[in-house]
Amino acid sequence: MKLAFIFPGQGSQKAGMGKELAGSNRNAGRIFEEADAALGEELSNLCFEGPEEELKLTANTQPAILTASIAALRALEEKAPRPDFVAGHSLGEYSALVAAGCLRFGEAVALVRNRGKFMQEAVPAGEGAMAAVMGCSADAVIEICAEARTHGICSPANINTPTQIVIAGEKNAVEYAVELARQRGARKTVMLAVSAPFHCELMRPAAGKLAPLLAGAEFSDLKTPIVTNCDAQTVRSGVDARAALVKQVASAVLWSDSVKRLLGEGVTHFVEIGPGKVLSGLVRQISRECKIECKILNVEDNASLAATVEALS
Repeated sequence: MKLAFIFPGQGSQKAGMGKELAGSNRNAGRIFEEADAALGEELSNLCFEGPEEELKLTANTQPAILTASIAALRALEEKAPRPDFVAGHSLGEYSALVAAGCLRFGEAVALVRNRGKFMQEAVPAGEGAMAAVMGCSADAVIEICAEARTHGICSPANINTPTQIVIAGEKNAVEYAVELARQRGARKTVMLAVSAPFHCELMRPAAGKLAPLLAGAEFSDLKTPIVTNCDAQTVRSGVDARAALVKQVASAVLWSDSVKRLLGEGVTHFVEIGPGKVLSGLVRQISRECKIECKILNVEDNASLAATVEALS
């Protein structure tokens, strides 16, 4: 068995996340206490009770998902083997670095609070957009985005599977790209209800503000290698991990390539740690297209924790 722990990003949040684990597992509960202390506010109450609208604000969403994910990790660590690899989708890369012993949780939660704030502030409301394109290859979507640049900034933001790609940029350009995708046979296109156009060059101001904060944070060499978002390469040094976090803010998340890298490294078991099962579905689709069998598990509450521990034992 080769094991990878994977961590979700923005969009997986929901009111109530982590509450059951925090109530039944002391180590999980301590993570929520540590987050509250690091931020000087009751993030735990927002995770446990909502309201949903406040939880959806990017500056809240990012530390909330990180905290729920690391709480679930602490509950799992007591009963499961160490992973051979870690990876995370966008924000989830911070969770993965905490899991790998590269970044302390208290420092990570403060960093992602600022990351969310900087990303939200980078583009005025209504000027940016994101859309999901299903049923077109990555090469086709890259070509469509290149043509749409006559209307403004537009590029792939999340290459989630070989045929599920999210694009981001200026609103007019993204809408034009969506129309091109429909004309060229996309199975489905969806304009996403997001607060900013993440992972495109419009996020460069956010990357610029985040870089000095990351430079001032302590990054240790990793106890477990990570496959990074920005280039789907395996990283083991803290210096390289920090550089990847700066780069990923305004670069596409290469999730499909990251999972293929993990499968190529011989990973047989994936455990999604944190709220929801978004990544589980993506891994399932990628592994099926690669014709490689793997076991996909998750941990977000007591029932899924017990089932995952049993499957890994």
